[in-house]
Amino acid sequence: MSATVATQKFSFPFSCAVRLSQQDEITQKGCVQAKAVALHDLQENPILSKPSPVAVIGALVHEENSAQKSAKAAHGDVAPAQVLVCAEASQSALLSRQCVFEKLAVESEDQRPAAKRQLSSESAARTITVVKKSAVRKEAEEQRQLKPKALMGQRPSPCAAVAGKKRRRKDLFTNSEVFHRVDSHVIRTGVELKEKCVYDIKTIVQSISQGARTELERLRAIWVWLCHNIEYDVSGYLGRSEKLSSPEEVIAAGRGVEVGIECQEVPGHSKGIGYRQGQSLKNVKSDHLWNAVLLGGQWFLLDACWGAGRVDVQHESFVKRFDDFYFLTDPEEFIDSHFPDEEKWQLLDTPITLEEFERRVFKTSAFFTMGLKLIQPHHSHIVTDDGEANVSLGFSRPATFTYEMTQHQDLLHCGASEQKESSNSSHGLLTVSHRSMKLQLLPPASGVYDVKVFARPESATTPLIWVCSFTVECPTPKAMEEIPENPFLSWGLQPVSGSLGVTGSNQGSDVAEVEEGVFELAMKTSKPLMVLCELVHPELEAAVAKRCLATQIQPNALSCHVLCPLRGFYRLSVFVRDYEKTEVKFQNAANFLLHCKGKVVGPDELFPPGLGSACGPGTRTSEAGLSKFSHTTALVSTQQGKCNITFHNQRDLELHTVLSREESKTAAVPLSRQLFCTYTDTKVTVSVSLPDAGVYRLGLYARLVPGGDFNPMCDFVLRNSCDQPGPPFPGVYSAWRKGCVLFEPRVGLLEPLTWVRFRVRVPGAQRVSVVGETRTDLKLNKSRVWEGEVSTGNGLQQLKLAAASGESSEMAVLMIFDIKQLEREV
Repeated sequence: MSATVATQKFSFPFSCAVRLSQQDEITQKGCVQAKAVALHDLQENPILSKPSPVAVIGALVHEENSAQKSAKAAHGDVAPAQVLVCAEASQSALLSRQCVFEKLAVESEDQRPAAKRQLSSESAARTITVVKKSAVRKEAEEQRQLKPKALMGQRPSPCAAVAGKKRRRKDLFTNSEVFHRVDSHVIRTGVELKEKCVYDIKTIVQSISQGARTELERLRAIWVWLCHNIEYDVSGYLGRSEKLSSPEEVIAAGRGVEVGIECQEVPGHSKGIGYRQGQSLKNVKSDHLWNAVLLGGQWFLLDACWGAGRVDVQHESFVKRFDDFYFLTDPEEFIDSHFPDEEKWQLLDTPITLEEFERRVFKTSAFFTMGLKLIQPHHSHIVTDDGEANVSLGFSRPATFTYEMTQHQDLLHCGASEQKESSNSSHGLLTVSHRSMKLQLLPPASGVYDVKVFARPESATTPLIWVCSFTVECPTPKAMEEIPENPFLSWGLQPVSGSLGVTGSNQGSDVAEVEEGVFELAMKTSKPLMVLCELVHPELEAAVAKRCLATQIQPNALSCHVLCPLRGFYRLSVFVRDYEKTEVKFQNAANFLLHCKGKVVGPDELFPPGLGSACGPGTRTSEAGLSKFSHTTALVSTQQGKCNITFHNQRDLELHTVLSREESKTAAVPLSRQLFCTYTDTKVTVSVSLPDAGVYRLGLYARLVPGGDFNPMCDFVLRNSCDQPGPPFPGVYSAWRKGCVLFEPRVGLLEPLTWVRFRVRVPGAQRVSVVGETRTDLKLNKSRVWEGEVSTGNGLQQLKLAAASGESSEMAVLMIFDIKQLEREV
């Protein structure tokens, strides 16, 4: 919108578009749209009776009585005002350099029912004058000459030095919330006026500015009304309808309203819809208009067109979205997207050249409102170095980022302006640290690519918003393996990890080189957490990937042991939730990129199936009163095929242990016979004898409630490198209870025809015997140990260790021993 303005005055006329054909639409490249109204009652006008459509590009202030108009002019009142309808008009259509805003567009079809596409009765009753541009300029000049000479020459130049520090937007208002009262009133009033079919501009301005207490609030009221009542004519821009851009006639209707603010129309180039990346604007006619307003003796910039919304080129529609950023935008930020024809309207201490404007990185309003800073590169076009290109942004408030890299297209404003998650993260590595984001781009092939960076505040759950764009030229791609996609936006600890309870990690955001096919991740936590991990490789099956992870959960730490069975890149993702809050969903806390290029882990070395999320002692065992573990990590290695794991059972819980391995491995003796548990006071000893080399799972369970189920406490991973089979233990029965200790023999498979020494402690026993082919009673020594020599016989029967307690003569079997079968002679 534009208006010819008297010195120190701000004229705000109402403009409308008129044409004879309702099938035609009024448009200008990338700017406001004014839908046509058929003025059937004006057919007698010789100018309007032309068969071709006529566009309204301006509005003059006319009174029905010319004498009244002359009297008002003589008293120095408002000069006739002209309002451009389309922001991207050609240079010949620029009627004035002094304006209110860009151009006021009236969405007539939105404001009026389809059946009432004529001017309101009030407007139709008014004198509607058709004049030529020359007449407009002449009348405006006459009005200016009538102004008192004392007012002439008082307008500050945009280049003039301002006394004191140059004010910025934040000096005028801290944030947009200060306008909440004004904005709410304008929006509410605008809707009411539209419902009442009120189109008189004087009534509109008086209504929307009612209650505005300052010059700034009056300006704000008009700007907000404009942003909510204009839109782009996308159909016209895309050639779906005829564009009316350079008419010779101007239809004027309504009257000007003084609001006391001086405004300057600023023509120039913008990086809006239609802007082609990399194009040279030299000798190209500018196609956009915005405004500068004079507040407190200093010029400020604004663009109501860009503040109204955005164009969705993909769906060929205009998306109304109020953007407060373009209200009194700081010149240092405005220059990234708007380049005025006249250097002085850059309002910069050090103006930039058109070539520099073309090279500058395009930043959306969200870039600035989120407090982002461009660290590198300094220009929008990047050429890869050894197949890589790097982008880095700084931020003052925690933010989440992602990116999109696609084949180059000429138009800057194409594709999505929002992003829910990364769509092709295999083409780069995005990492977010405490105060910066780094993006390493790895184009997959030679060519030119468009890169869009998206961001949102860390605490937000809305889609990520487009913040800036680059083009990447890749002469030669970097030869490398495929990187797995990362749907969780960035590598390393996520920005939200601290709020989730993860305070640090032994691995940063860089690629972790895996040695010997084994990687260990350690993270510190500020509170007890539950953890789940996911390992992804382009060629790794999900079932196999589960056998590559073993996690340990401790009150102040989390760890994950990772095995890499294939060469290449892996994504290790970590998910956490509060330990106690079982109803809360797991959230992504970190993602790490692992690279295995040397030795890999064989199939027989993978972790055993069925591992729980809690491996090794940790939070769960501590809560159950199980403490002082002899092995504090989840992985236990043995070269002898046997080991003892000890701990204390403070609550005297009933315990249960399970030994398992990959199901394809079958053993002659059940694996349950490879375990033997001893309870003395509070100490528990779990003895393990492994039948052959390989990887085993040792599961520890406890009954937390009498009569309840056994709950998993933790799993240990036992890795045995001994090829010699470990002998089984005796089979144990329920009578073997706390305090019972087997000293000899410690194996459950005995040689036949031999004498074996038995030594065992059984608290409270009155008699202890070993029963086989014969019965042997053991004797109690001074150390309260039952002992004796027992014959194994010829192996026809098992040996049973039994005991009788109290006065009962009935004996309970404590355990059994197998006897090897004699080899028969042939």
